[in-house]
Amino acid sequence: MDKRWRITIFTVFIFLFLTSLSLAEHGHVGPPKHPSKDAIYVNLAGIIKNTHGEPVGEAEVKVFLGKKQVDELETAENGKFLSRFFISPIELEHSIIKLEISKPSYKTEILNLKPKSLAQRNKNIYFSGDIVLKRILGPAFWISTAVFFIVYVIIGFELLHRTIAAMLGAATMLILSYTIGTLNPQYHILTYEAAIASIDMNVIFLLMGMMIIIGVLKHTGVFQWCAYKSYSLARGNFFLLATILMFFTAFTSSFLDNVTTMLLLTGVAIEICLALEINPLHLLIPLVMASNIGGTATLIGDPPNILIGSYAGLSFVKFVEALAPICLISMVALVVYTKLIWGKEFARAKVDNVEEYIGELKEKYKITDSKLLAYGGGILAFVIFLFLTESIWHMEVCIAALFGAALLVTIAVVQDKIDLIELIEKDIEWPTLMFFIFLFMLVSAVDSTGLLDLVADWILKLSKGNFVAACTFILWVAAIMSAFIDNIPFTATMLPIVGYLTTVIPEAHSTLWWALALGACFGGNGTIIGASANVVTIGIAESKGFRTTFGEFMKVAFPYMILTIIISEAWLLIVRPG
Repeated sequence: MDKRWRITIFTVFIFLFLTSLSLAEHGHVGPPKHPSKDAIYVNLAGIIKNTHGEPVGEAEVKVFLGKKQVDELETAENGKFLSRFFISPIELEHSIIKLEISKPSYKTEILNLKPKSLAQRNKNIYFSGDIVLKRILGPAFWISTAVFFIVYVIIGFELLHRTIAAMLGAATMLILSYTIGTLNPQYHILTYEAAIASIDMNVIFLLMGMMIIIGVLKHTGVFQWCAYKSYSLARGNFFLLATILMFFTAFTSSFLDNVTTMLLLTGVAIEICLALEINPLHLLIPLVMASNIGGTATLIGDPPNILIGSYAGLSFVKFVEALAPICLISMVALVVYTKLIWGKEFARAKVDNVEEYIGELKEKYKITDSKLLAYGGGILAFVIFLFLTESIWHMEVCIAALFGAALLVTIAVVQDKIDLIELIEKDIEWPTLMFFIFLFMLVSAVDSTGLLDLVADWILKLSKGNFVAACTFILWVAAIMSAFIDNIPFTATMLPIVGYLTTVIPEAHSTLWWALALGACFGGNGTIIGASANVVTIGIAESKGFRTTFGEFMKVAFPYMILTIIISEAWLLIVRPG
């Protein structure tokens, strides 16, 4: 045999030998592999939970027989553990089995069991039960809380892009866990495995799929064509035009991303306003508020709804049944509010030749690709059909969105309708998807260290377990907070809290989820920074020479936001949608 082959085989043998030694060294601690004939098997099983009744994964369970450690294991994600070993009849009579359960940010729990008192059958004894770990506010809690709120401040004051802020926060949590946390477990915040498991891929893939579908559809010119048709229907009546555009914007935003909807409509709206000598802001502000209202009506209309639906397991149909009626009422209120605030301005709209201007718009805003529009419209309709019938297929909504996106982009690329690289680079909002990924990690970190449990207990105590008080509190806090900070991280933070409250407050059912959705989405209308669509729309208007300040926007928008929250509370408390 060649010398090189002998060296290679010898090296592989040594590697396998050392690996087997390493595995043996790091395996379960336990007694000899071969018990005597009269040995008795001990079977210990249970679920580790926190004080909210939620399973605690990655908890360390050490099993002692007297002073001797016989097993060491870690709980699964569902909090379950199982230990099996054997003891002699003498140990059965005289020894104590001790379970020591520990995890950073929890108080170590010790359970002493007398083997003889456990259930017995043949040569097996059994223990099964739930073990509750209590929270402690240790170093991991304070560090994770500080990092979390620093990230919130950075996002709220736009000191850094929100994606960078979230990435920095998540990476800080992880690096601290694997450096200082390795030296001292009390500083351990989050494991890499837990961070990856916290990412809700249903949310990520749903957003990605819808971004691709919208990215293809916008190449057809359909949105600008709809704006021209709205003007054609209004026949020069500017208030009627504003009303048609508001309802069109709301309807479109209930299926497409609010920001994309406003990006596509803002330019046309500004052009129409300039032609009629109207300040574009007087139309754009109602339109962007309509966009935020419409986005609230469905599961896919606004990112907070996507988060809530995925976390709580609420279907597309459930969202429509519970929220579409209140959104319709709020739209009617918006039309009336718009008439009161800008009615006189709209009445002064200068229309010299309606038919001539309609002709100009018709020539300028045509459907640029009717064939691609037919494909895209058909596929989008099929995707929405799958959303509506998801209870039949028991399928995550992201699967329908990804399938529709894959099918449409395949057709568009094969027929040379779009540039694939351009679609991937420009139409898929990678910073938004990355933001969601790191946000999930951040929320998981403060959840694992106990901050969210603390807030949930505080809300429960404040409301005294009363449904009306809890619903009111969630709705109004969500609205006020979302008016001034990004509603996506706020909603993600509130998910476990509302989830806990729905289990401990009678009558809650799904109503608390609707309170969170309405507060987070409607609250975005309160200020310029309350929703991404607001920032984008006002930014485009400013680039065209029409600027509004934070205070001026808030002066007209905040009262309407308060009005919609009042309407929402009445709806939630009277109708109580389940």
